[in-house]
Amino acid sequence: MNAQDKDSCLQDWVESQELAEAMVPLIGKLYRDQGIVLLIYGRSLINASPIELLKTHRYVRQFENVELSIHDSFKMLEALQKVDLAPSRIDLGKLVITYKNQRNGSAISDFVKGELSALSEAKEQLLKEPQDIVLYGFGRIGRLLARLLIERTGGGNKMRLRAIVLRHSGAKDDLAKRASLLRRDSVHGPFDGTIRVDTDNNTITANGNCIQVIYASAPEEIDYTQYGINNALVVDNTGVWRDEAGLGLHLQAKGVAKALLTAPGKGDIKNVVFGVNDGDIESSDTILSAASCTTNAIAPVLKAINDEYGIENGHVETVHSYTNDQNLIDNFHKGERRGRAAPLNMVITETGAAKAVSKALPELEGKLTGNAIRVPTPNVSMAIMNLNLRKATNKEELNSYLREIALHSSMQEQIDFTRSTELVSTDIVGSRHAGVIDSQATIASDNRCVLYVWYDNEFGYSCQVIKVMQKMVGIEYLSLPMKSA
Repeated sequence: MNAQDKDSCLQDWVESQELAEAMVPLIGKLYRDQGIVLLIYGRSLINASPIELLKTHRYVRQFENVELSIHDSFKMLEALQKVDLAPSRIDLGKLVITYKNQRNGSAISDFVKGELSALSEAKEQLLKEPQDIVLYGFGRIGRLLARLLIERTGGGNKMRLRAIVLRHSGAKDDLAKRASLLRRDSVHGPFDGTIRVDTDNNTITANGNCIQVIYASAPEEIDYTQYGINNALVVDNTGVWRDEAGLGLHLQAKGVAKALLTAPGKGDIKNVVFGVNDGDIESSDTILSAASCTTNAIAPVLKAINDEYGIENGHVETVHSYTNDQNLIDNFHKGERRGRAAPLNMVITETGAAKAVSKALPELEGKLTGNAIRVPTPNVSMAIMNLNLRKATNKEELNSYLREIALHSSMQEQIDFTRSTELVSTDIVGSRHAGVIDSQATIASDNRCVLYVWYDNEFGYSCQVIKVMQKMVGIEYLSLPMKSA
């Protein structure tokens, strides 16, 4: 490459960066004013930096073998600004590729109006008033849910984090320490915004969201109405209560309408994996479970495989990052093997995820076994699914099918797909999908396949929980089943 080519390459980058910088306020305005969530091939653009936008454009190569032109997406974004749309999710990348593939000479403004006509006609707001949300417990999942709720505050989401309920640690600076854990995270990085603490009123204000911190020892003792909280959805992140009787204590508190558990529910509680059986959610449901992170990771992929190939039986082995219920160094633990030092050992343990899949997919009842190995990493896990199929396939065909599912199906927000030969676990940190299929590791021959599915067992799961929360309170985004071809 000569000097002139190098200068031209740099100039192209500068122009692309300028366009990305110009896109940021347009994306934000569409979200705040109309509740439009923009994506590029399943990756959300809300709060994305210019560099993140450029990386997302390049990511499109995974599916189209060509990088998405930011010049084209900027023109499409400008056209979207001129259309009055209902709150919805629009894949900007697919819209651009569809327009380019049609090549019929139509003006981009006419194309947008025609393609999004259904969204122009449905202009009712998702909710007239913001829905009050309470986080009961503020551990790993609770703090990530707080981040997700705060970043989504805007025209389309309408879920407002109003309170966090905790047991007081006894420390004089308890509130400051809780805020510090929200502000800094060793795995997920710093909070994107500002946080202020008011110890006199027990509040944390994050990006303008004033969040009441309530110290309580029992759910039923709290009167949320004294804080102006009504008809709230309480999200229980403690895992202390997992049956209807225990979670029902939340409903005895004043100001609470519904409760959601971020762990597998026991008894007759519906375990919901969004994208798989969220259609089972009824407006009358007052207590639901969002199942486990592993169940959320494997159920969508298992559904996709079963729908196309039929699953005779199989085994799911989970390679799972260590969690807070393990010991840092060898010490007594009531569980088998979990007393040994988590950062130093691989620890064989049990998982109920394979069996729990049948609660979301009854057709797989009794067909799957499962086990787990805890490994010395703080986040990101992998499910290895060894399946016997009714219909024969091969690696190329199976990967092609799963790629289409990840790109075009109703589970495209749950299933991601990668062709990278260099991907490792830390690359999955921050993934908003329930699971990511590692296509390079796929094994398939005749009536047997082995699939490797990565998942961010903290953040990806939290994104699934948010979707269940939205449906419980009546928020359902309109979306077009657009294909890029």
